[in-house]
Amino acid sequence: MALLSLTLDELRTRTSLKWRTYDPDVLPMWVAEMDVALHPAVRDALLAAVDRSDTGYPHGTAYAEAYAAMAAAQWGWQLEARAHVRRAGDVMNSILAVLEATTSPGDAVVINPPVYPPFRQVVSGYRRRITEAQLDPSGRLDLAALEAAFAGPDQPKAYLLCSPHNPTGAVHTEPELTSVMALAERYGVRVIVDEIHARLVDPGTDFVPLLTVPGGERAVSVTSAGKAWNLAGFKAGLIIAGTEATDLLRTLPPLAQQSSGHLANLVHTAALVHAQDWVDELAVEVAANKELLARELAQHVPEARYSPTAGTYLAWVDCSGLGLDDPSRQFLDRGRVAFSPGVNFARSHSRWVRINLACSPTLVTEAVRRMAASL
Repeated sequence: MALLSLTLDELRTRTSLKWRTYDPDVLPMWVAEMDVALHPAVRDALLAAVDRSDTGYPHGTAYAEAYAAMAAAQWGWQLEARAHVRRAGDVMNSILAVLEATTSPGDAVVINPPVYPPFRQVVSGYRRRITEAQLDPSGRLDLAALEAAFAGPDQPKAYLLCSPHNPTGAVHTEPELTSVMALAERYGVRVIVDEIHARLVDPGTDFVPLLTVPGGERAVSVTSAGKAWNLAGFKAGLIIAGTEATDLLRTLPPLAQQSSGHLANLVHTAALVHAQDWVDELAVEVAANKELLARELAQHVPEARYSPTAGTYLAWVDCSGLGLDDPSRQFLDRGRVAFSPGVNFARSHSRWVRINLACSPTLVTEAVRRMAASL
């Protein structure tokens, strides 16, 4: 049985953000929650902890060691968990902790719009300044724009890289990442990479961890099992320092490691240890949904342009051909389908939408039907 096969009736019993933000007649395909049941090993780990009332504070390095074992098996990355990895609450909490350890209020931090909205929020919300280096028209890194940002008058101290990129789904190549690190070295910029979507790339696509490329030893990765195994409700992140960045781990804010929960660490560890085949199967289904969305849009909403990309379960769709100022609002009000508005990712992309494809093929088809009906 397919993993992405839960029905709307089953899904509407959930009380999470995705399923309670909008009225019951709205099809929610916005926030990054997946329409899957928990892997049995994850469920068993949670229930076993509850049965023994094991609900205290987190301890030990099992989560870090499980991630290191997965990284070695998947990418050939030999990571010393005890020396290079620390716990944190989640990825954004991890980014905040690293920014606090490496920058000061007023410092500039580079981001690549269109980009995951909390990147902008965490920078500006903690009194750092944003410097933008826009992606190129294909949604990939623009190295010339990045160098201009690094060399510019803002004199940025840090760069937040999203890998794979959210919302475009671009999976950065080894040459791209090597060039990023060369630029960072030249201009004295600390690179902090969010790799939370690393395990959900299309079959046959190679994900390259930033810390494995030349220069990556000076970077910091933040990650979690939250996205690929649908564990957003269990906050548990990891901060991974490159071999020449371990001094940073000693300067992290004291509360950084205390902000993750014990149950969260247990279920994330179970996912990493027991559910690798599961996420591989999920990636196959997500890739099929990308192709399905492309076909359905071409047939029913041909003015909307979408080219599937290899990373994440999120589709970045250009709706500017529809002539609407706010297509997400029209789709919601008239079609009763909710997508993430493009303006949340960049002011320049107000006529784009991000669509969550971690759902059954039936819901992909229904979403496009509702889009067409709204026009």
